Amino acid sequence: MLASVGVRLSAASRGKVSLVSVSRRLCSKHPETPASLPDPLPDSEPPKQRRPKKDPAECSVLLFPGQGSQFVGMGRGLLQYPNVKEMFTVAQKILGYDLLSLCLQGPEEELQRTVHCQPAVFVTSLAAVERLNHENPKAIEMCVAAAGFSVGEFAALVFSGAMNFAEALYVVKVRAEAMQRASELVPSGMLSVVGRPQAQYKHACLQAKEHCMSLGIEEPVCSVANYLFPDGRVIAGHQQALDFLQQNSRRLQFMRTKPLLVSGAFHTKLMESATEPLREVLRQVEVRRPDINVYSNVDGKRYMNEKHVRRQLVTQLVSPVKWEQTLHEIYERMHGKKFPYTYEVGPGNQLGATLQRCNMKAFKTYEHVDVAIHEED
Repeated sequence: MLASVGVRLSAASRGKVSLVSVSRRLCSKHPETPASLPDPLPDSEPPKQRRPKKDPAECSVLLFPGQGSQFVGMGRGLLQYPNVKEMFTVAQKILGYDLLSLCLQGPEEELQRTVHCQPAVFVTSLAAVERLNHENPKAIEMCVAAAGFSVGEFAALVFSGAMNFAEALYVVKVRAEAMQRASELVPSGMLSVVGRPQAQYKHACLQAKEHCMSLGIEEPVCSVANYLFPDGRVIAGHQQALDFLQQNSRRLQFMRTKPLLVSGAFHTKLMESATEPLREVLRQVEVRRPDINVYSNVDGKRYMNEKHVRRQLVTQLVSPVKWEQTLHEIYERMHGKKFPYTYEVGPGNQLGATLQRCNMKAFKTYEHVDVAIHEED
């Protein structure tokens, strides 16, 4: 089925030069060539040349947003950049509907649906990479790490050369459809929470589950789904549990609660039925080791190989997104060492806001690459 799409948008160098300018080459234009290398020992492999070390102050990190960042009008003005028009043409063939029209014109209620917004965020984020590559090619060439929030992880993997654009989009389609079906099984949702330092999120979830059991709900689900920043969480589960948390927010030491515009309790056990369709489609596509560091939502650690990628992407569906931990992993450095430039590529600037709360020094070199260009831009 994947082959029938007939999209190879750079087939000659699949993965190395993908549709989205993943043509960084990672300094391959200037390999290190020492004046003299020792002769290899008998029966040993010749020593491998190492990539030259990059100045941290000139390196870059790309962050890819997830579901919830979408808005009607995203993609406006991006067709002027190389490959973007072709990306949306490919998307229409894979998805079976006009994604560009949905992004530009809506209607909003259709764009908000999980089955639509996940592919929309994925494609427009990679279109933003094309814009960045056109306006600041050095940011692409000097990129050393990438991370994506939930579905944004797939865009990060395409950018890194670990997945092909067309195949990754098909995986995102299957993932979104499976998550939509899982969401329709029981009334559920997600609640953004900012708590006081003394807030105990796990205990609050336990109380909410006990409330659900008192209502006759068997095996209720309520757990932290996203770790965003210190005292910033997203809690997901049965709708009755989230209602309980809102109604008792003051007692639970929550300063602010806000329901998210999503269809279900993502990154919890309620997504269990979506794991097998995702696991199966990941078996059908080629996955490679990323050319740069890409960090997993599951534990904040970088992907090591293709098996690790496949395994973690499935686990991610039913595990919390450890975004705060991921940011610490990316930006941890010795005192005095400079921070890289950070580019949020995709709709919204929520990842920049979380970076600001997690690491103000890293945020000083943050920039958002917008996916909607106005006439004056």
